[in-house]
Amino acid sequence: MRKIFIPDTRNRTADAVVIGGGIVGTATAFWLSKAGLDTILVEARDGLSTLTTAASAECFRAQFTEPELAPLAKESIAFFENFAENVGLPGWDIGLHQQGYLFITDDEAMLPDLAAAVAQHHKLGVTDSEVLSGAEVRSRFPFVSPAVVGATFRQRDGWLSCHEVTQGFAKGSRARFFVSTRATGIDIDAKGVCGVETNRGKIAARVVVNAAGPFAGVIGRMVGLELPLEPVRRQKVFVASSKVPPEAPFTVDLVNDSYWRPETGGALMGWVDLDEPVTAPMENPAGDWDFPAICLDKVCRLTPFFEQVAENLKQKDIHVSAGQYVYTPDNQPLIGPVDEVPGFYLNCGYWFGVMVSPMAGKRTADLITGKMNNQDNLLRPSRYQEGIDLGGGSFLSGR
Repeated sequence: MRKIFIPDTRNRTADAVVIGGGIVGTATAFWLSKAGLDTILVEARDGLSTLTTAASAECFRAQFTEPELAPLAKESIAFFENFAENVGLPGWDIGLHQQGYLFITDDEAMLPDLAAAVAQHHKLGVTDSEVLSGAEVRSRFPFVSPAVVGATFRQRDGWLSCHEVTQGFAKGSRARFFVSTRATGIDIDAKGVCGVETNRGKIAARVVVNAAGPFAGVIGRMVGLELPLEPVRRQKVFVASSKVPPEAPFTVDLVNDSYWRPETGGALMGWVDLDEPVTAPMENPAGDWDFPAICLDKVCRLTPFFEQVAENLKQKDIHVSAGQYVYTPDNQPLIGPVDEVPGFYLNCGYWFGVMVSPMAGKRTADLITGKMNNQDNLLRPSRYQEGIDLGGGSFLSGR
């Protein structure tokens, strides 16, 4: 079990360096070390999972319509379900809540889309998602508005503790994790990548993985790449209330892109604002003062018990936070080698990184070790130049 510490990186060497200590980068380091590579992860902040991962809704689902994403998500959930055993930490608790993911609508014109989505889920191997009628929704979830006419649902979807997952990957790993260590440059020679420069010195390595979340574009420019990545701020709000049904699923209003789920002592909620602009990567994005009121208004629409929640809220009961999703042209991540820079790999471009972190990390490691052929990896960065259309269009992608 490796410690997480602030190092002196002078004259250090490794087989692989992972840049970025969120859940995706830490999972990647776990799998690389498991494959036998001497691995160092560098994280600019003073702890793992303190930037984008910490700002997430901590949720996971297999309800994807994209052929490349559904299997990654399904296999990642199976990994979460046996996390302690998989990382070799008996008794390690990641706070797994499989209370389901419920997408609801009061727009009858959307019903064919719900049916088509579930049919695609089943085609991709996620055979336990369901289409529910309005009556079926209310029978299972009586807090839902009578206006709801249909939904999709999968019981094994849910949420977890991102902090515990990230720490579990780190503690179950043989990798070394260097915090407060900012990558400042990447060295290249005639053979390709040969090291990472940091504020604490150089680490010599022939493999570098860019898992820097919103800052992945910055890291890409260190090797002369302009990656097709667009960071977009997303906010969430916690409201303290005893009126939130603790057994409820993660619930999404498909008409206005709002969502909520139970959280200890209340509810976590958010709203995907399609007009939120692309911004530069930020370490401390701030939430808007009016975001809680907007969210409450939106979630009240199809789950009206939130009207009573709103009536009794005080300022101390509300906490807003923000992070950044990262979008690519097809809303799917960049995983794999960069042909122009031998030894440089990507595992970035996520608006759903938590959900697929275990298997995305494994795929990256498999590509590096040769266990997987990159031609079998349709998420490879070169797909745009190759004209590959991955298709898809999952609910609540934000784009």
